[in-house]
Amino acid sequence: MESLWLYFTDPVLRAPTIGCMLMCLAAGLIGVIAYLRKESLLGEALSHASYPGVVLGALFAAAWIDSDINLIWTPIFSMLGAFIFALLGHYAIYFLETRWKIHADSALCFVLSIFFGIGILIASLIQFTHSALYKQSLSYLYGQAATMDDRHIVLYGVLSLLVAAMIFLFYKELKVLTFDRDYAYSLGLRVRLIDTIVLIFLSLSIVVGIRSVGVVLMSAMLIAPAAAARQYTHRLSYMLILAGLFGLISGLLGNVISSEFTTYLSLKYPSERLSLPTGPMIVLVASLICVFSLLFAPERGLFTRLARIAYFRSRCLRENLLKTMWRQGRENFFTLNELRHYQPVSKIYLWLMLASLNHQGWVERSEEGYRLTPDGSYRASHILRLHRLWEVYLCEYLGVGAERVHASAEEMEHILTPELEKELTILLKDPKIDPHHQPIPPSGERIL
Repeated sequence: MESLWLYFTDPVLRAPTIGCMLMCLAAGLIGVIAYLRKESLLGEALSHASYPGVVLGALFAAAWIDSDINLIWTPIFSMLGAFIFALLGHYAIYFLETRWKIHADSALCFVLSIFFGIGILIASLIQFTHSALYKQSLSYLYGQAATMDDRHIVLYGVLSLLVAAMIFLFYKELKVLTFDRDYAYSLGLRVRLIDTIVLIFLSLSIVVGIRSVGVVLMSAMLIAPAAAARQYTHRLSYMLILAGLFGLISGLLGNVISSEFTTYLSLKYPSERLSLPTGPMIVLVASLICVFSLLFAPERGLFTRLARIAYFRSRCLRENLLKTMWRQGRENFFTLNELRHYQPVSKIYLWLMLASLNHQGWVERSEEGYRLTPDGSYRASHILRLHRLWEVYLCEYLGVGAERVHASAEEMEHILTPELEKELTILLKDPKIDPHHQPIPPSGERIL
């Protein structure tokens, strides 16, 4: 693979790489606001609604601009038209929701299909009269990042800078408005003005992106970086930073993978003309980052949560084993089958849990079976103490009958912290007997 730095210096690769990175940065930042405000589908609707503006802007440039400078002004007018029609699409959605009382989902889908259909109709009409414009309009439909030049870097850089500046200047207002609109109204914030500013910059981000990834895929770039960033943090500032970073990575890797694999396929299968388009590859990279985050994020990832659940269940089983052995005889040996009578799990799983207890020094193993060590006996008595303290609390302070407290105590004994144990001891005045007239093991003493 060629040096990564080449993608920032080569005259051919530089514009697509930097331009796409700037586009993904802007989309990631504004996408956080849309994601947190639960307006993800709005980006999809506005990106499709902008397509008629792309075609009409190109037609206007062809009709009124001299042909010698047409190549310079056509992209600018196309983006301007896309921006205007994105705003019109939002106004149409707002009109349908407020005046005709149409549900938000229905209004979004209606505007998306109508505006996009109009754009396709206009594009089909110019297919034979303006074939060059027709091909250019298709590049906005599916994205054609490979044909960018240095002018796009400047244009996308300015738009990305505007989006970042807007978020920086209105950060506090956006934070309040995103999470509590009623509180924002009570503070006297100009909610409608801020909503309008967010809409304008959301439309700008869409305009930035449709040239790179296309109208069809633009909504993915608004949501994927934000959804990925959400898995790693609960703070808006960190989420914005992570979303922008994921967007930059997606733009860079999408270009690298597209270029390198297209070169490889052209050498491997020279007669097939195989290629990997840049826009879809950018979206694919962003989607993979999002999927990885959903699965493996340290706190919210699916596999991480499943691992925590599995660990907690195994810890509960180990503590229940200690408690069972303490109740049935602290000096006694227990075979695997005897313990399965009290903890009905598979023999292999039970053996693994006992091996873990043995490794922790809470259970010792001999030819006769398994027996509690002094440390294991202390640990078991402490679990039993937490169990019975919670039973006393339920009976004395919540008025729950003694016959109904056992199930809750079986759950709480595994999650009560030392701080809560201390608070319960003080609140209950260090009780000695539980509601079932069983002794409560004293705190901090080894019961051997």
